[in-house]
Amino acid sequence: MDFHPRPQAGDAKPWAFPAPQRGTLGNGLTVLRCHRPGQQVVAVEINLDAPLDAEPEGLDGVATIMARAFNEGTDKHSAEEFAAELERCGATMDAHADHPGVRVSLEVPVSRLPKALGLLADALRAPAFADSEIERLVRNRLDEIPHESANPARRAAKELSKQLFPATARMSRPRQGSEETVVDIDAAAVRAFYERHVRPSTATAVVVGDLAGVDLDTLLKDTLGAWTGDTAQPRPVPPVTADDTGRVVIVDRPGAVQTQLLIGRIGPDKHDRVWAAQILGTYCLGGTLTSRLDRVLREEKGYTYGVRSFAQVLRSTADGTGAAMLAISGSVDTPNTGPALDDLWKVLRKLAAEGLTDAERDTAVQNLVGVAPLKFETAAAVAGTLADQDEQQLPEDFQAQLYRQLAATGTVEATAAVVSAFPADRLVTILVGDAAQIEEPVKALGIGEVTVVAG
Repeated sequence: MDFHPRPQAGDAKPWAFPAPQRGTLGNGLTVLRCHRPGQQVVAVEINLDAPLDAEPEGLDGVATIMARAFNEGTDKHSAEEFAAELERCGATMDAHADHPGVRVSLEVPVSRLPKALGLLADALRAPAFADSEIERLVRNRLDEIPHESANPARRAAKELSKQLFPATARMSRPRQGSEETVVDIDAAAVRAFYERHVRPSTATAVVVGDLAGVDLDTLLKDTLGAWTGDTAQPRPVPPVTADDTGRVVIVDRPGAVQTQLLIGRIGPDKHDRVWAAQILGTYCLGGTLTSRLDRVLREEKGYTYGVRSFAQVLRSTADGTGAAMLAISGSVDTPNTGPALDDLWKVLRKLAAEGLTDAERDTAVQNLVGVAPLKFETAAAVAGTLADQDEQQLPEDFQAQLYRQLAATGTVEATAAVVSAFPADRLVTILVGDAAQIEEPVKALGIGEVTVVAG
């Protein structure tokens, strides 16, 4: 019997994060486009300069309601008709508000791109903001809030923001508003916020997918290019300040069988030269199942299913006024809350005393850099990252340069960055759990003053 010869592996092809082309439409809208052969589902991301700190006093959540209302009809279509038109295109459209601004996302097969872009343009150009739809969205948001408060992880995040940032800072309060503020939002407030902050001259559109055969210039001119609005001066951005005095806040949940941990502070954002080393060191500390925190708390002690450390950009600006949240999160069984925290602090102190190993650094680089081609296989992943770069005022080659920096970062640099990011005496610890069981063991650790608040 004759056999076909065994196929041989080919040479690895070099990979780099794709570079976009930048342009501007006649209405002032900035456009980033990226041709990705074979990506038949096109992803579109729109950045709107409508940050949370622009919300009127007492109306926290109005940016979120406005973002959700973009899907609720236009001057041409009712909410039901708009949803049906999107469905006929095979398209999905979503929007959310965060500290840097409002993001609107669209995914659609390239063959239906003209129709879907027209719908997106209508939603941005002439949203209906019907009284009945805004009232429904407000009711839905009010219904969500108790469920968020009941979720230990969400409750911990809310408390950490409250503890870290000054009460006058928007970052100290829930992103999507509280019951006290959302209840006062109406259609007039949403329209006023839209008219004040949403305009093409301060917006950016990112288009990623297989654009072969697509006359994108004409298509954009006929859709998003028809969106009009006045120009605006850049908004002043207040610097991010926080109090990271070491302390512990217990959010009391009597009878809880687990304690939710969230330990954090703020640190440098992506404009800082230390970012690559900080990402690498943070990954070694708690980025995966083989990290130090998991190795001790999960594998050796069995306290938890997993603990993670991460750096999440809150707001990033080229003038140095931005910041990232540096945090460690996880959950442990209630009786072992004290021992788990004790071991966690021992990991931090040992890291500061002895540093990372070359093996830890090499594994982290392999995981972070090696997975990049898979991470960005879809048009949506590329579009989201390009939109993030634009939103954070980063150069267009930032992501490509980041992978080169990660590969070149040494063990000593990564150690210095993670030790600086998580100093054992400058961390705010939030524990959502049964205060009657965990308060005294936590006090005995001496990691900071312990306060108990209602859950």
